[in-house]
Amino acid sequence: MSAVSDRNDGHEELRKAVRAFLKNASPSSEVRRLMATAEGYDPEVWRRLADELGLVGLIVPERFGGAGAGAAELAVVMAEMGRTLLCSPYLSSAVLAPAVLLESGDEAACAALLPGIADGSALATLAVAEDNADIRDFDAIRTTARADGDRHLLHGTKERVSDGCTAGLLLTVARTDKGLSLFAAEPEGAEREPLPALDPTRKLARVGFDGTPARLIGAEGAAAAVLGRALDLGTVALAAEQTGGAERCLELSVEYAKTREQFGRPIGAFQAIKHKCAELLHEVESAKAAAQDAARLWSDPTTGEQGLAASVAGAYCSEAYVHAAAETIQIHGGIGFTWEHDAHLYLRRARSSALLLGSTSWHLERVAEDIGLVPSA
Repeated sequence: MSAVSDRNDGHEELRKAVRAFLKNASPSSEVRRLMATAEGYDPEVWRRLADELGLVGLIVPERFGGAGAGAAELAVVMAEMGRTLLCSPYLSSAVLAPAVLLESGDEAACAALLPGIADGSALATLAVAEDNADIRDFDAIRTTARADGDRHLLHGTKERVSDGCTAGLLLTVARTDKGLSLFAAEPEGAEREPLPALDPTRKLARVGFDGTPARLIGAEGAAAAVLGRALDLGTVALAAEQTGGAERCLELSVEYAKTREQFGRPIGAFQAIKHKCAELLHEVESAKAAAQDAARLWSDPTTGEQGLAASVAGAYCSEAYVHAAAETIQIHGGIGFTWEHDAHLYLRRARSSALLLGSTSWHLERVAEDIGLVPSA
């Protein structure tokens, strides 16, 4: 048996284990309960994700207390979480925070911070976006950091910070005299305010800094490249989550089309519904291929195509998920528009995720530049 087959067998076992866990940990009733809470997640489920499955430290290297897995394994896990709309700080604390710390190359900071993140005892998040700007618009960052002895003091406001009200560590990007830099700030010195969100299953916050003490992570002025790489890995992970949600939308649509009857026969017997489901199947499978390819390329930096693949997946999977969720509501008819049905929760997650780590237009512009369709900015 080939090495590729062995790896895929391992991924399938991982998928089965995560799916079995989430079947009990994240049913629709629990999603609805948690999205109505201020915290937005269940600490006991988070503990079990860390202790029983070892998923919270999945991409953290073993020397820092993690599992040392790669993007391919992360994609498997995120797809399963997307299927159930898991309410948890996984993307912020288990993906973006470790990614930016590791990309910073700051071994001391990694040794101090990653073990707590990996075992789930510390929640961390990444604070980047400001005002109404895209998270990828680094020129819009106005938060400043002023040196004060062996620390820096932060001034500014961050918007749409995932899990910003619950995280115990705020990895914040701010400007110094040398340029964009990364800082670790404690939440006690920041003002945090929950924001109303289209997707209630993923909590967002506004975080204000007014002389908040913070410690420099990595080299001063080097955060742009570090942040870009971390957001690319986050995009790969998010694309996988989107495919999981889109696939579940397809399953819900097909199940309903087989059982809902009109004019004496299942609605799935009508050509219009058949065409919708067939089109969704094509888009979901294409999205899965794009997400899997991005995860595969992430493990091979020699190709030089990691950023391109991340943006291809980010753009296509976003649109595929939004379309799948919208069509699910259409196929379900009147019941699909009700609060009691889960279809709208998938549409909310889909539309919110499409803007979370870079808009579709940003990713498409990057793809066009990378393949030479338009001049680089």
